[in-house]
Amino acid sequence: MDTRAGAAEVGCRPEITKVPPGEPLGTCDPPDPRGMWPDITSLLSPLATGFARKTFISYSVTFGDSFRQGEVVGIDPARQRVLLSDGEELHYSHLILATGSDGPFPGKFNQVIDMESAIQTYEDMVKEIEKSERILVVGGGAAGVEMAAEIKTEYPAKEVTLIHSKVVLADVELLHSVRQEAKEILLRKGVRLLLGERVSDVESLTPNRFQKDTVVRTEKGTEVVVDMVVLCTGIKINSSAYAAAFGDRLASNSALKVNKHLQLEGYENIYAIGDCADLKEPKMAYHAGLHANVAVTNIINSLTHKPLKTYKPGKVICFPVGTAVKCAHIGTVTVGQVNGYYVGRLLVTIAKSRDLFVSKSWKTMGQTMPS
Repeated sequence: MDTRAGAAEVGCRPEITKVPPGEPLGTCDPPDPRGMWPDITSLLSPLATGFARKTFISYSVTFGDSFRQGEVVGIDPARQRVLLSDGEELHYSHLILATGSDGPFPGKFNQVIDMESAIQTYEDMVKEIEKSERILVVGGGAAGVEMAAEIKTEYPAKEVTLIHSKVVLADVELLHSVRQEAKEILLRKGVRLLLGERVSDVESLTPNRFQKDTVVRTEKGTEVVVDMVVLCTGIKINSSAYAAAFGDRLASNSALKVNKHLQLEGYENIYAIGDCADLKEPKMAYHAGLHANVAVTNIINSLTHKPLKTYKPGKVICFPVGTAVKCAHIGTVTVGQVNGYYVGRLLVTIAKSRDLFVSKSWKTMGQTMPS
């Protein structure tokens, strides 16, 4: 059984077809309008009219009767049961935890509404961005870097400012050369960077809305006058489903401690993948897909008495730094590293361009992407 999903669940699907005949399968996801949402594209959805619809992929169409929509409120490992909010209990022989993380919109979508309303929320943000001439992005991790670059690429005439509390952009797991390249790309695009500064009273800001001449102040006293604020601050691991059962196996950020096979420490039949797995690598949808492949392969191998597969964190890391939307295709400037070595922008651009893996996700889920 797989709890929650996103890119992690999509990554599971190709391997699930290899499960020995007779083994029951199930997936459980909370009441979420998105179906499958490839997180790698969520930052682009508010920039391109019509693109959000392509990132909503139905779980039920793909998984049929094996899909159960509900909220997991607890896990009983002794009885091998998953507990749902409506009182139902689901039995498992093997369990994959892929609870993901939450954060500010548009990087994460936290409302429980129907799919059409969710899509409209992104379409509304497109209009807000179009009205704004001066846009501030708060947060300079991978999400903030992508957002600032994508806005500036799609709307070159707009003034884009990025404020980051640290002096170096992007995630600490990335090579310094990769993080420096991301900074240089932003500067070449004309993005204004305020590094080592923190926005004061960020809770008082109204993000994702056109508000002309909004004054934003940093704790150092710097003032920025903008028309719109986009928050790309840190994520929070969704741990409520498993915290009570596995409290002694939680990392400081509430992610689950796993071994080299992605098994939860102390359990051979429970796996953690995606953001909720405590691995020394950036939280990216691409990695969640790799985790899923390893976890499902290892479940199959355990059933067929074969050696388990090992996962090596951070083998490939790449993220886009600005996309240009042209009809259905997206040309991406990307930086990244492979096996701890910096790779040039051209190589990564070829690997991660076109549509940011959206069409691949539709194909993996056995469905046809809308035009």
